[in-house]
Amino acid sequence: MSVTVNHTGITVHDPDRSEAMFRDLFGFETFSRACRDPAIISRVTGVAGARVEIAYMRNGAVAIELLCYAAPEDRADFRPRPCDLGSLHLALNVDDMDAALDKALKWPLDMVGEVVVIDQGPNTGSRIVYMRNPEDGLILEMIQKPKGA
Repeated sequence: MSVTVNHTGITVHDPDRSEAMFRDLFGFETFSRACRDPAIISRVTGVAGARVEIAYMRNGAVAIELLCYAAPEDRADFRPRPCDLGSLHLALNVDDMDAALDKALKWPLDMVGEVVVIDQGPNTGSRIVYMRNPEDGLILEMIQKPKGA
């Protein structure tokens, strides 16, 4: 049996803002955007009364799905810390951390920690930073590989 990754789904507050952020900051392109059949979405998600608009975006082989739910009314805002179970983050390679960080802070994204240089593992020598989209709570990691890597 062959298994490959199809996409990563991210629930967002404002699909226009999120779509623009992924396009302008990280080079994603939208290839589909539409509302979905509430009956199907409710059956798939197990959430009664779910109404959602979905934008699919791609950057190379990586696809993301931005989901903006209009219903049900009792949706919650959940912002786990990176150490909390159920937390996830999306890591993106950048070629110039300083320029990417400057642009991200103006968007604005909030720094969760600080920029550090990794001293072990597969990203040894890379500069990384965790940032949070304050509107959605999504953690984004930017990684700048060392020169020549």
